Amino acid sequence: MLPDDRQATSSALHARARAFVDAFERGGASPEPFDALACDLARFQAATSPGYARLLRARRVDPASLSRAIDLPPVPTDVFKLARVATFPEAEASRVFRTSGTTIGARGEHAMRTVETYDRAALAFGRAWLARDLTAKVPVMVVGPSPLELPDSSLVHMCDAFARAFGRPASRERTFLVDDGVIDLATFDERVSYALTEREPVLVLGTSFAFVHLLDAVGEDMPFPLPPGSRVMQTGGFKGKSREVPAEKLRRDLATLFAIDERAIVCEYGMTELSSQFYERTLFDESAPHGVYVEPPWARVVPVDPMTLEPVADGEVGLAKIVDLANVDSAVAVLAQDRVRRTDRGFELLGRAPGAAERGCSIAIDEMLGRTGEAEA
Repeated sequence: MLPDDRQATSSALHARARAFVDAFERGGASPEPFDALACDLARFQAATSPGYARLLRARRVDPASLSRAIDLPPVPTDVFKLARVATFPEAEASRVFRTSGTTIGARGEHAMRTVETYDRAALAFGRAWLARDLTAKVPVMVVGPSPLELPDSSLVHMCDAFARAFGRPASRERTFLVDDGVIDLATFDERVSYALTEREPVLVLGTSFAFVHLLDAVGEDMPFPLPPGSRVMQTGGFKGKSREVPAEKLRRDLATLFAIDERAIVCEYGMTELSSQFYERTLFDESAPHGVYVEPPWARVVPVDPMTLEPVADGEVGLAKIVDLANVDSAVAVLAQDRVRRTDRGFELLGRAPGAAERGCSIAIDEMLGRTGEAEA
């Protein structure tokens, strides 16, 4: 595919993906079948990404014959650590998001030719499960570092977008409350106290590990009761950190610290290798359980057998195969090392698969990189 054709095709596919987002925000039906766009994305990626073309050949999949998203061979997340997963030259990247690198040392990279689709999707689905009832912008506080400190973090980028879209204007120093690993409790206290005076809810965003540090820093004698209507977005696991706290205990402790209902603590699930995120529905659905996540119309999570990578029966546990229509210029189908199970309410997140990559994942990595281990994907 010639460079001009590649860019034009990419732009057209981005527009089709954003049409899913626009329809969701309007409350209307999706503009086309999910399978149609997913397979067109796979064909585009096979034509422009040598690594994905190798993977399809190894699986004896003809791109021209694809008709169902369920049949798309997924790219394991570890490939993003070992090779470049992109449909365009490095010089055309507008952003490169990187993983923390805490799992196997190497940092995965997700290059994006444009972040417009990512931003539109993140804001639309984040608003739906965190801010749909807010009639005005509210104070937003991020228990994490700023984009100036971590410019290549997709999570920090998303939190910054949320702060701009949902929050009243504030400096980054008063929004992002972690600087060089230290939580600014004084600013947190000041902003919460002012919100209490104004009787307006606040939105607090942070990772599980950051909230553990916040609880440690505050101790038992210094609670931060939030105004009525406040809510918390909690995201991320612990990924090899020295201290882990069970999800139920962390949620209970945060509810006590902030004097809010546990249902106002909403977990988000996402990863650097994706352009879409998933949320618990507890803030707006009284019957929704914690630990069960819902997808947007432009993404699907399918549990697959770790050996064969074939879908498992409903109710059975498998690795998360995620088809993400917003991943236009990287990999439309991604294989995570998280265990999931479908329920009648969404999908249940059961933690990471223990130990090394499962055999099916390892074989897919070898197939995508080629026998010589070439680094161009």
